[in-house]
Amino acid sequence: MKAALRVALLLGGMAAAVAIGLFWPPANGWLRDRLVSGAASDARLVLYGNVDIREVALAFRQGGRVAEMAAEEGDAVQAGDVVAVLDDRPLRDAAARAEAERAQAQASLDRLRNGNRPQEIAEAAALLAQAEATLRFAEIDYRRKRSLVGSRVVSESESDAARAARDEAAAVLEARRQALALLEAGARAEDIAAGEAALAAAGAARDQARTALEDARLAAPAAGTILARILEPGSMAAAGTPVYTLSLKDPVYVRAYVAEPDLGRAVPGAAVRVTTDSGGRVYDGRIGFVSPRAEFTPKSVETTALRTDLVYRLRIVVTDADDGLRQGMPVTVTLDRED
Repeated sequence: MKAALRVALLLGGMAAAVAIGLFWPPANGWLRDRLVSGAASDARLVLYGNVDIREVALAFRQGGRVAEMAAEEGDAVQAGDVVAVLDDRPLRDAAARAEAERAQAQASLDRLRNGNRPQEIAEAAALLAQAEATLRFAEIDYRRKRSLVGSRVVSESESDAARAARDEAAAVLEARRQALALLEAGARAEDIAAGEAALAAAGAARDQARTALEDARLAAPAAGTILARILEPGSMAAAGTPVYTLSLKDPVYVRAYVAEPDLGRAVPGAAVRVTTDSGGRVYDGRIGFVSPRAEFTPKSVETTALRTDLVYRLRIVVTDADDGLRQGMPVTVTLDRED
């Protein structure tokens, strides 16, 4: 009985050795890869993904004729570098007109606030005194003629004319008195408020014209490399139409994927190492984002697992990126096990 058991165990071991030998050659290495990967996963987590470099479409905020294109494809630019310029002659004319209109509105408001000049008030006071003298004379003339109507020295019509002259002089006096009061009181509060609003509107129009003039110069928003030069000098650029395509130098991301069993190790902030197929430098990075939603592994990502597995997308920030990382480049991400 014991001899039979020993024979059975020996035959089973030989069969297992043959089976492993059949799967171990490089042409059929799936089982070997899975065994090695499983052993390595005890110490580190290996992920696969692609370099993801953000691109920006550079465009003018307003339309116009392109006067200058300062950058070529492949040129490195820094933040603030002017890469294109529009013909700004119409914009300079509009800015000058807006500046003049604001100055006019400021002068009108100053006149309202400062009130009338002393000379104008003195002139109105003199006219008032003249009207008072005219009224006194008209009043005396009317009384004299009215007293002579009974003796028939003065007719009724002459008396009526004198009374009309007196009434007219009184009306003129009242008008002159009101005119002087208006000059002394100055502008109404409503007129000053309207002047202030007109000045604010003129100032806003001036600022808008200045902004439009500044927008005639297209500057790079960040450091990067020009990928595409779309327009040429003399072209008409519409507002929002791309003029260049800029590849940003920083930040550089890696889009990688992790299977659900390893999700607990891929936490935001965890340090990783990034390598490329070309070898050489090892880049440092950290996990910045873990997708809360599972998805099927993209076809462009090479993994040792089946492509139909559900995985979670990671965004890894490369902290010491250089020109060796290019858009779409496949990379390997290694996450060491924490002690």
